[in-house]
Amino acid sequence: MDIGKKIKRLRLKKGLTQEELGERTDLSKGYISQLERDLSSPSIDTLFSILEVLGCPPKEFFDDGEREQKVVYGEDDRTSFVDEEKGYHIEWLVPESNENEMEPILLTFQQYGEFKRFEPSLSETFAYVLKGRIAVHLGKHHYFAKAGESIYFHASDDHQIVNGNDGVSQLLLVATDSYL
Repeated sequence: MDIGKKIKRLRLKKGLTQEELGERTDLSKGYISQLERDLSSPSIDTLFSILEVLGCPPKEFFDDGEREQKVVYGEDDRTSFVDEEKGYHIEWLVPESNENEMEPILLTFQQYGEFKRFEPSLSETFAYVLKGRIAVHLGKHHYFAKAGESIYFHASDDHQIVNGNDGVSQLLLVATDSYL
């Protein structure tokens, strides 16, 4: 069993450095490095402490059955929310994507629809307009994109996406450091 490789894979999946994992488990960065390279073996207590921080139950960790990651997501996997007052419908295309680095959504606006206003963040946002025309209010600036055009911005200012069209508009949006 490759305990070190499994610990490293879980740590990377959780987005932690060796130092961060060490701090959360009261272990040194050097010891975490040794574990990941299989140069040292942890005690049961130490391993369970590491697994707790990494959010992995011991049974799952020791299960040698190969788990295949989900790659393709269909309509049945989606969750959605409709805000009739603001005139938008949001569909999360990948379940639990808010826990990942990217969060892809399908955003549909009714006439005069507007998405909520967001404060500055470290997020980056990409969108592809599928239908209609979208307005992006970023700080004091306003940008417009029509069907077939892309939008990309750093969310370092207050920002809001609204329907810039007299009819329905739709876009595929992917944000990092989820804030949706």
